[in-house]
Amino acid sequence: MSAICEICGKGPSSGSRIVRHGLSKKKGGIGLHTTAVTKRRFKPNLQKLRAKVGGGVKTMTVCASCIKAGKITKA
Repeated sequence: MSAICEICGKGPSSGSRIVRHGLSKKKGGIGLHTTAVTKRRFKPNLQKLRAKVGGGVKTMTVCASCIKAGKITKA
């Protein structure tokens, strides 16, 4: 199963996980220091559901934002 919404085409995007150590200057320290940057993926909130398409019913993989926006009608 691919992680792509069948309605809007939303898929995984990439980003970074940033680890910071130290006490902030506001709290009396010397500031936060970045100690590690690792790549990560942001995955869409996909749901498998039965939707009315054309005249029939089809099982689709749809993101939660498309369901909330009412872009599909549930069977």
